[in-house]
Formats: sequence, C-alpha cells, structure tokens
Amino acid sequence: MGKDNHAAGLWRALMQSRAIWPLLALVLILIVAGLISPGFYEIRIVEGRLFGNLIDILYRAVPTALVALGMAVVIGTKGIDLSVGSIIAIVGAVIVWRIKMGDPHVAILFIALGAGILCGMWNGFLVAALGIQPIIATLILMVSGRGVGLLINQLYGGTDPSFESAFLQGLSTGSIWYIPTRLVLAAGIFAALWLLIRRTALGLFIEAVGGNAAASNLAGVNARLIVFFAYVLCGLLAAWAGIIMTADTHTSDPVSVGLYIELDAILAVVIGGGSLAGGRIYLGMTVIGALVIQSLTTATLISGLPPEYNLIIKALVVLTVLFLQSANARRAIHRLVYRRAS
Repeated sequence: MGKDNHAAGLWRALMQSRAIWPLLALVLILIVAGLISPGFYEIRIVEGRLFGNLIDILYRAVPTALVALGMAVVIGTKGIDLSVGSIIAIVGAVIVWRIKMGDPHVAILFIALGAGILCGMWNGFLVAALGIQPIIATLILMVSGRGVGLLINQLYGGTDPSFESAFLQGLSTGSIWYIPTRLVLAAGIFAALWLLIRRTALGLFIEAVGGNAAASNLAGVNARLIVFFAYVLCGLLAAWAGIIMTADTHTSDPVSVGLYIELDAILAVVIGGGSLAGGRIYLGMTVIGALVIQSLTTATLISGLPPEYNLIIKALVVLTVLFLQSANARRAIHRLVYRRAS
C-alpha cells in the first residue's frame, strides 16, 4: 500500500512538473528522427570538429537560444520584445560598416555588442520611461530596424556587404578541442546569465516586478529601472546572436537575417514553461524549448518533407506541448487515468 501511495505521489509530481513535457517532446522528436534516419545519432570528427545531426541541432539552435534567453528575461517582467530580429540585422550591418572602416576586429566585437545594448536601451526607454505598451514600443524598432540596417549598408557597406574576419568567424564557425566554438560561447553566456539571475537579487526583482509592479515599488524596488535593464539585457543577447549569424554567413543581409526569430524565441520561452503573464524566468527550460524547435526543423528536413511542412508540424507539436502544460489539461488527464485505474 505504501509503495502504491509513493508511486501515485510520484506520478502526480511528474504530471505537475513544467519540465517533463518539453523534455518528453524533445526525446520523442529525437527518437522519431532516429527511426527516419538510421545514422541520425552518428557523431564523427571531420577536419578537427565534431559533426553529426545531434551536433548540428545544438549548433543551429544557438542563435535562437540566445535570443530566447533574453526574451525570457523580458517576459519575466510581463513584457515582450518583437524587435530582436531587427537588432540582429542592425548588428550585422554595423559589423560590415566597421570592418570597411578598418577597425580592429576585437574592437568591432564590442562595437556590435554596444549596438545591441543601444537598441535595448531604446526599447527600455519607451517601455519603462514613457510607459508605452511593450508590444507597441518594440514594434517600432521591429518595423524600422531592418531599414536602418539597409541604410547602413548603402552608406558604408558598399555594393558587396560581405567581409572576411578570422576572429569573428572563429567565434561562430571555429572549434575548440573538437567542440564548435559557438557552443562553448553559448555555454559561457548561459552560465553568466544564470549567475546574474539566480545568484544576485536581480532575478528576484525581475520576477517581483513581473508578478506585481505596484507592490514591488511599495517594497522599495525601482520597477522602471528593472524593466529598463531587462530590455538592455535582451538587446545584448540579441547582439550576440547577431554576431554569430553574421559571422556564419560573413555578409550583412538585413532583409532576411534572423527573420521570424522573435516568434521562435517566444515559442521557446513558452514551451519551456514561461508565461506571458510574467513573474517567472526559466532559463534552462527556455534552452530546451529552443532545442525542441530546432529538432523539429532538422527532423523535418531529414524526413524528405518540403520545408513548408516544418511550419505546420512545429505548430502542432507546440500546441500539444502547451496543451499538456495547461493545469486544466493536466487535471483532466489525471482524473481520466485515476478513473480507469479505479
């Protein structure tokens, strides 16, 4: 009897966990992909680097994961940032501009990060200082940002906005001890963000502001400053994604680079258990959400289906995961299982 109660309690805890469904979805996608392609799990070393479908999923998920981490922080304040794709476009154009001007490439890295921070400061100013609704405030830069990138290209990039930079390209496509450099870089950024959010008071302040901004102000938390910093942090992480994506293609393409990445980032946050109502930040599960999205894309491609099917399959899988994350859905499933067991 005690064992039955323990098993029932374990089952209830498992059903109520936010982590189980994204992880289960990721595992199922990888299993199906392995059935479709027998060599899916094969990992080999080619030219001093690890290669394989699993490595490719991690490799290609990095930009989305970085943007999603910044989005998770903003959503934690009960906000949203629709401009992250445009920030990526601006960062790419700034990189080409400064390379054409002959700046040291290490300095260009910091200039590009500074461009992302400025974009985040702009969004934060509109939301925190002027009180504009986040979806409207960030929509401004979303609409105009790619035009800014095109303008920078026309003024400074020339007719061929491409470049060669061993340093910047090494951050994106290089390798360290067989491991792709961008994976090492992403792990370092994640660790730094985790320490900032979970080992300082900032994470608590962000979640408090997202839960109830008025109560946070009464408790002595400067809600506007916290919201402003959240958008700055989101702009910084989008800039890192922009550096990786621009260095990967070694060209500036403001029209198509990072297109719809803001939607994938929001989906990754929600798949990871985040709520648009704010109040909580799930960094690790947000990364899992990004991996679910990329695994779907890779599995669809290796299945031989047209790329257009990826959008439909992604929508169905996301809908299923969100349904299972719903408290009402979990209670209904629990009642159904309990009745059958009885």
